[in-house]
Amino acid sequence: MTYQEFKAEIIRAAEAMGICDYEIYYQTEESTSVSAFHHELNQFTSSVEGGLCFRCIVNGKMGYASTEAMSSEQAQRLVRTAYDNALALEADDPVCLVSGGQSYEVIDRQPYALPETDALIRKVLETQEQLYAADPTVVDGCSAQGISARMELGIYNSKGLDLSYSNNMAGVIVGAVVSNGQEMENDYQLKLGALETLDTQALTQKAAKTAIAKLGGEVAPTAVCPVVFDPEAMSDLLSTFSSVFSSEAAQKGLSKLGDKEGTVIASEAVTLVDDPFHKDNPMPIPFDAEGSPTHCKKLIEKGELKTLLYNLKTAALAGKKTTGNASKGNYNSAIAVRPFTMYLEPGTLTEEELISKVQKGVYINSLGGLHAGANPVTGDFSLQSAGYLIEDGKKTTHVKSFTVAGNFYELLKKITAVANNFDLPMATSSTAFGSPSVLVEDLSVAGK
Repeated sequence: MTYQEFKAEIIRAAEAMGICDYEIYYQTEESTSVSAFHHELNQFTSSVEGGLCFRCIVNGKMGYASTEAMSSEQAQRLVRTAYDNALALEADDPVCLVSGGQSYEVIDRQPYALPETDALIRKVLETQEQLYAADPTVVDGCSAQGISARMELGIYNSKGLDLSYSNNMAGVIVGAVVSNGQEMENDYQLKLGALETLDTQALTQKAAKTAIAKLGGEVAPTAVCPVVFDPEAMSDLLSTFSSVFSSEAAQKGLSKLGDKEGTVIASEAVTLVDDPFHKDNPMPIPFDAEGSPTHCKKLIEKGELKTLLYNLKTAALAGKKTTGNASKGNYNSAIAVRPFTMYLEPGTLTEEELISKVQKGVYINSLGGLHAGANPVTGDFSLQSAGYLIEDGKKTTHVKSFTVAGNFYELLKKITAVANNFDLPMATSSTAFGSPSVLVEDLSVAGK
């Protein structure tokens, strides 16, 4: 049974039970992955995953039920289960559905065709050989992976909403391993796009070069000093603490920003944006998981917290409008809140001009232990780091095996300058984080 046929069966079952307010959420993904290790293929997977979630409002409560099977009998069971679940609920959370007839952004992008499996295999094997040829320091342990996926979404409800979205995505992931005879390092790089347009030669060279740059190095001295985070390191930090901008987290006491909207929480150099349609996001989408229109918004503008991210429930609890940031991790997940493309807006300085402001400090281009060493609730972090010393306004000695420690809420206030070298590291979902290099005053660096 197709989705459209199953949807019709669910609608008939809901109407037969007298359910007036309901929603059907459909999600499926077809994916293929091919990987090579050493000089040959070592893994091939192909899968189809997905299903449907039915939500209904009964006596002011929202009941959920989900399924992967599609049949007339399952439609009856699905509706009955959601109805019974709603009757069993005791929570008094606000519940509502999105009305149809709203305006949605038109996505002006040409989709590309997904590669055939044979083409994906050839690309992976070719990329693997390019990895080994990238530099004499490259050793066994390198890997190359090709991915191909198609995702489909559909949201229909009794209030006139009927939305659909599909997206194709393909790409290559490389893992370079290098050795100088005494130590080994690695680096991973990802590039998405139509397979025939991907410059895997440049991708493998970048991975090898980045891994080589990690070899050697001294331990940074212990100090409280200015720190420059490069785009990737700052993007990682932003990703780790992104939940502090969720209204859901704030309402649960898991963020300190719950009562800070309209107040200054960062330096004037900080403008933080969430954009569902950023040109480098591989999955631009015009509606969120509830069917609300998505749009670009500034969370922080020149240091002032303009808004947190909301879905329908958290917005109702706060007496506000949704920001179109409802999310579902999967078809059967509960509605949550997440950003689409969250990034720090770039400034006007080059990275060299930014670094020239520091007489003695540290440049960080790698952070580790982001989950174990960071606490999004308190904002505290203590992270394994690597990078370079900054002396007299220039990057000098390569340093590693040190930690950088501070508090994310305070870090926002200590950002004194932002460079213009914005980068959005590739992501394989509609959630991505980006940043230029930033200069932060007075962070603790613990080394030798």
